Amino acid sequence: MAMTVHCDIVSAEEELFSGLAEMVIVHGAQGDLGILMGHAPLLSSLKPGPVRVIKQGGAEEIFYVSGGFVEIQPNMVKVLADTAIRAKDLDEAAAKEAIKAAEKAIQDNGANFNYSAASARLAAAAAQLRTISELRKKYGH
Repeated sequence: MAMTVHCDIVSAEEELFSGLAEMVIVHGAQGDLGILMGHAPLLSSLKPGPVRVIKQGGAEEIFYVSGGFVEIQPNMVKVLADTAIRAKDLDEAAAKEAIKAAEKAIQDNGANFNYSAASARLAAAAAQLRTISELRKKYGH
């Protein structure tokens, strides 16, 4: 049996995952982090994107997080997300529409235009599409 860490993935709304994982992969502020049992303690902000949990036996579950933080201890990983969704529950059409709307808002900016809000919406929708793409590559959906 492989060595495992306890992993919790929670958002402001709910706890999405709590269990043992052989490896957890997150999109940290400085790049991707692969977390195994015995990892050095670390606290990092998260960028929007996928969180992959490789459970005991090799089964994998993918989640989308809109940002947040990850706390890592040698035997524990906590993902504290602003918003978290199971990747299989993401809506590809809605994400594509959100990208179009954000791009249009950036192009048609007016006097009261909030560039940072529009670019944040664009980044979140693009991260959702990346997560959907990763899910398709993994499972062929």
